[in-house]
Amino acid sequence: MTGALPQAPPCVLATRALLLRAGRRSLIEGLSMQIHGGELWCVIGANGSGKTSLLHTLAGLRRPQGGDVALQGRPLADWPLAQAARVRGLLPQTLHDAFSASALDVVMLGRHPHLERWGWESDADRALALQALRDVDLEDFAQRDVLTLSGGERQRVGIAALLAQDPLLLLLDEPTAHLDLRHQISVLDHLAGMVRQSGKAVMLMIHDLNLAHRFATHVLLLGGAATPPFGPVAEVMTAASLSLAFGHAVSCVKLGERTLFVPA
Repeated sequence: MTGALPQAPPCVLATRALLLRAGRRSLIEGLSMQIHGGELWCVIGANGSGKTSLLHTLAGLRRPQGGDVALQGRPLADWPLAQAARVRGLLPQTLHDAFSASALDVVMLGRHPHLERWGWESDADRALALQALRDVDLEDFAQRDVLTLSGGERQRVGIAALLAQDPLLLLLDEPTAHLDLRHQISVLDHLAGMVRQSGKAVMLMIHDLNLAHRFATHVLLLGGAATPPFGPVAEVMTAASLSLAFGHAVSCVKLGERTLFVPA
């Protein structure tokens, strides 16, 4: 008697024949892909290749010019906003603070989709927010005014707010921007560990090819073709495909067991 076959991770988000344009210029044509639990996707590509436009479309902030997006098998446009916010969350590329607020209060905003209409945050919500601050190495910054933080510190507060939101799918637009080397590695390492242990899914935009290759399970490469290549990182990230996408020769270098990409 044979045991049951292991079940494939659930599909969290899928696109079908997705078409994105900026004015008259096509950014992406005919993209049909799936993101499953347990996967960490990096989207890489040259400036203007459509990375942020794609992320906003997947989050429901931008309508595609063709095709559709489904969240857990249901058209994204059919999701009530509060329900969708419990399943997918977005870290935008830029964060703006109009008023003073403590870092903890900003992170607690991530719990808003889980509250009743007139509900207040519970002790459990506060504990989740404090843990999120610890996860990004800001446990001593809970009462700091966000207007006094450096760019990198504020970026980590934004990441903590997304972690506190606790969605099944995390969409992050350049989360390592403004971060120093140590925190680039620690944030990506935390996201990768979360994906492995919890079965969540992550899609993030990133410019550092070597960080993408180190942490991603899958890659979507924009800019080289109208229908971009995507799939397991080792299949997509080659010197030839990267050179085509970025319009500059890229060489692949082996350093022990590591693979590095450098401008030729």
